[in-house]
Amino acid sequence: QVQLVESGGGSVRAGGSLYLSCVASRITNSSACIAWFRQAPGKEREPVAAIARAGGSTFYAPSVKDRSTIFRDNPKNTVLLQMNALDPEDTATYYCAASRPGLHWLRCIVPRESEYTDWGQGTQVVVSS
Repeated sequence: QVQLVESGGGSVRAGGSLYLSCVASRITNSSACIAWFRQAPGKEREPVAAIARAGGSTFYAPSVKDRSTIFRDNPKNTVLLQMNALDPEDTATYYCAASRPGLHWLRCIVPRESEYTDWGQGTQVVVSS
């Protein structure tokens, strides 16, 4: 029943940048964490970045750390993910997700897919060399 809408996907050349946007309905304010996951062909879905709605604690996967930044805008109920120095290995479908109600905010630092119950439809990112 919670609606998450992603945008910003598309094609980009290696070394370029993009940002992904996730806009959620107000009901997601009860979720402690908003995270971005991605799934590439032949690979399992993996967490990319996450942020707590209160406190500002963040998580970054080692593969994107130092070249990605996750932002939040609580009044607009929006979370943004900016990625730089894109590589063809970043090609994947990117999903925005909200954690289950009642999850402690500390869990945002170690996101587990099973703890996220509301998902967007995904946005495709293709990085070409």
